[in-house]
Amino acid sequence: MHILPDPNATVAELLTPEAGKAAEFAAATAAASGILTIDLDALVANWRKLEKTAVPSECAGVVKGDAYGCGAGPVVKALLGAGCKTFFVATLGEARAVREVAPEATLYVLDGFFPYSGDEFARLNCQPVIGDLYELAEWDVFCRRTGWRGGAALHIDTGMSRLGLTITEAQGIVPRIVAGDHGITLVMSHLACADLVNHPLNARQVTAFREIAGQFAGVSASLSASSGIFLGPQFAFDLVRPGAALYGINPTPEADNPMQPVVDLKARIVQVRSVERGDTVGYGATWSARRPSKIAVLSAGYADGYFRAAGSSDGTRGAEVIIAGERCPIAGRISMDLLAVDVTDLPANAARRGMMATLIGDGITVDELGHHFGTIGYEVLTSLGPRYTRIYKGGDAKTENKAAEGEGLPTASAG
Repeated sequence: MHILPDPNATVAELLTPEAGKAAEFAAATAAASGILTIDLDALVANWRKLEKTAVPSECAGVVKGDAYGCGAGPVVKALLGAGCKTFFVATLGEARAVREVAPEATLYVLDGFFPYSGDEFARLNCQPVIGDLYELAEWDVFCRRTGWRGGAALHIDTGMSRLGLTITEAQGIVPRIVAGDHGITLVMSHLACADLVNHPLNARQVTAFREIAGQFAGVSASLSASSGIFLGPQFAFDLVRPGAALYGINPTPEADNPMQPVVDLKARIVQVRSVERGDTVGYGATWSARRPSKIAVLSAGYADGYFRAAGSSDGTRGAEVIIAGERCPIAGRISMDLLAVDVTDLPANAARRGMMATLIGDGITVDELGHHFGTIGYEVLTSLGPRYTRIYKGGDAKTENKAAEGEGLPTASAG
């Protein structure tokens, strides 16, 4: 990472672009109440591991939800550099952001086609994932009217019961495939229980999808997202669509996490105070000191995506943060902008005003925090708020911050 310029440097040295960036980085982080660091090298390593696991299938990248809160622009550029050629987003708005940095990539929009959206699909050269016969009819009308031949994916429901044509509806489209010039570039489905290795629905879904996909001759097939990649080669088909695993979330929760952590989150200590035995901390007075205690107050709360559910009470232990290399428990409820931590067991002056405490990283995983939040790692990442200064580490980090600035996020660069 960049550090403060050398105080003994000459004026000429301080005016170099490198020193200017270092000074900018130092100023941005000095003013930050919290810092969210995204490791693009770890992200790329995760994609390559997933690609290798899924060989010979193509490995796409799911970058919906602003790349799971990590920033679609920098993430897509890093994955493009690694060789990723196909991306999935949820909405047309997300497709616009991806297309700005990936003009030649294949781009699918998972939420599908809506009336009057065809012109934008054509302008962006992206493909809807169609999961309803009405959608398909509207898409056909648009294509006939305009001559657009950009293609679309077809989503078939094999057991999720969320989006997708029924098996019977999909079979009704097979004659269209046989006739040729059908415009379908991908047939796909989605596993409901892929993170549960032995769940019987996995076998039923892969069997159903294999049977229906086999009738779509010449059309690529895709079933697996992150967890499905680890269920075995019979789940891979032609294309896999990892999302959460790219960002370090464990795709195999019944086993050790095979992915590298991508996100590190820190919040600044704004005050350290002493409380007497019996004093309470926070709203509702749910936590009381069992001994004379020292409390560090951090500048993060539920407005920043640090859920209120992670707080503690006299009868319930909450989440932990890391200060001075040690895990310290949260004391009391999480507020909108602040959380309190019991640092009594740390050495004197180990926790000081202005220091950074680690909320994610150094062994505290996104999945662990999701457990304390009463949710999953997906929601943790996508909830991390805009008040954090975002730092992109690895990859082409010196230019990635410009992408984040375009989204109105405070940023700084790291080498």
